Amino acid sequence: MAVLGVDGWRGRWVGALLQGRSVRFLDLADVPAVLAVPDVEVVGIDMPIGLSDDGPRVCDQRAKALLGKAGSSVFAAPVRAVLATDDYAAARRLSISATGGTSLSAQAFQLVRAIRALDDALGEPPVERVVEVHPELAFRRGLGGVTDPKVTARGLAQRLAALRPVMDVDAALLDAPPRVPAVDALDACAAAWSARRIADGVAECVGDGSRDARGRPVRICW
Repeated sequence: MAVLGVDGWRGRWVGALLQGRSVRFLDLADVPAVLAVPDVEVVGIDMPIGLSDDGPRVCDQRAKALLGKAGSSVFAAPVRAVLATDDYAAARRLSISATGGTSLSAQAFQLVRAIRALDDALGEPPVERVVEVHPELAFRRGLGGVTDPKVTARGLAQRLAALRPVMDVDAALLDAPPRVPAVDALDACAAAWSARRIADGVAECVGDGSRDARGRPVRICW
């Protein structure tokens, strides 16, 4: 059965559908479209799922530590209260109130609508086959050989070299949907590689073993 890796892209989602070595890119409009892809065993998605009510997530802190100089790619997930608004000033106030003083970064606020859409779609009890992943953990701690930023020529070449032994990434890129950026397509591939490891029961995860107020695991896997 196939697995699906998903990365956000300009209000949409890039999916990498992986079966064996074959991978195919999908341009997906929203979270329901992601969850509707048929015959998928695990969905690995680069988006916070388990949310804290009152402070930083342990999984974010541990992911940053593991990534070292690339730790800036891990944005601190907003607390759950922030999902109640689309206004940045209000979101900052809600974050400060819930955490006892910690505001919300502009980068994290840009994710709020996508996090809310995912949170609503997972429902209660949550859909366990959808797992939070992070492409940089896959590339730098799992696949290996990646040391440079993804927006550089060296970083792009390193990511392609890391993916080629495990999937037919070049053929997939040649047939990718129009306008899908290479960096997002490769991040979706890393998410798909992580989803395959999750399905096979060999994934590594960071977190403290907790679940949030809606029963979602507070973890990041690869």
